[in-house]
Amino acid sequence: MSVVGNLRKVARLGRSRRRVDLSHPARSPLGSAVVNCVVYQDGVRRDGAPAVEDAVRQVRKQGGGFVWLGLHEPTVEEFAGVAELFDLHELAVEDAVHAQQRPKLEQYGDVLFSVFKTVTYVEHEQLTATSEVVDTGSIMVFTGPDFVVTVRHGRHGSLGPLREDLEADPEQLAKGPSAVLHAIADHVVDDYLAVADAVQNDIDVVETLVFAPQGAASAEAGRIYQLKRELLEFKRAVVPLGRPLYVLSTRAVRSVEPEIQAYFRDVADHLARVTEQITALDALIDSILQAHLAQVTVAQNEDMRKITAWAAIIAVPTMVCGVYGMNFDHMPELRWRFGYPLALGLIAAACFVIHRGFKRNGWL
Repeated sequence: MSVVGNLRKVARLGRSRRRVDLSHPARSPLGSAVVNCVVYQDGVRRDGAPAVEDAVRQVRKQGGGFVWLGLHEPTVEEFAGVAELFDLHELAVEDAVHAQQRPKLEQYGDVLFSVFKTVTYVEHEQLTATSEVVDTGSIMVFTGPDFVVTVRHGRHGSLGPLREDLEADPEQLAKGPSAVLHAIADHVVDDYLAVADAVQNDIDVVETLVFAPQGAASAEAGRIYQLKRELLEFKRAVVPLGRPLYVLSTRAVRSVEPEIQAYFRDVADHLARVTEQITALDALIDSILQAHLAQVTVAQNEDMRKITAWAAIIAVPTMVCGVYGMNFDHMPELRWRFGYPLALGLIAAACFVIHRGFKRNGWL
């Protein structure tokens, strides 16, 4: 099927007003990197499904609108035509295709290039030393005067529901591509909040196990360390976004309407909350791990004390039997009738006294 035919099919799906979930492994329901291509005029979605070139030509001829092109994991060849059509910088194009980027914000002429890391919580029945807790992806956004190009990588982070929510608010959508950029940033940060709460629940479970009566036995250091590694991956996605949101909310940025900056400040506040929560959770995991290791050390010390105490008790009969096992002819009480019972009695009495002493001191 041609790209134009694919776009027409997407348009029919869009008019049916069904929410689209693209979290499955397939790159798009169209069999190509193109997920959707829509023209918005004064905040209202235009009917029809023109080709990308026709949509851009129409918007630039009439004015007052913009094109939103959505892509999912495009190849270099698939993205080459889009980059040429919208005059995207080659460095940004390379970043958008390979997707191995930290959250950032870059200006190339009239085009603003933004990178967001998406995060989702991976459900699991029980946390193990190999459990995957968070899964990350990315969304790249090219924002121009009359277009928005979104490039999504990963199995989650579908923008279909977000697009429908924006279309239900034409007044906000009429503010142009910067309104879409804000909506994407807000959507990504809201997901951060949900993931942070879910991860905190996992940490609470591990904390309960550590401080349970059998904490050293029921909580494994591997599970705690795996949770810390997953939190570190989450932190790498969240913390670098602080600088781009600060720029978007405090400085004049080309392609971003001044009235949208107030909305970015709200997103930046939410991100600051998530960052503080992650920092607190990281410190809490460190404390839990230290507490677990301390419990293991205490348990090992108790075991060593018990072993030492029993070794001291066993040393008494070992010493006595060792002396009388030397088979010398002239030994004290060797041929006395009551020598054997007396020796056993002395051994038992000595062992009893030593055992009571260790018991009183808490070694047994």
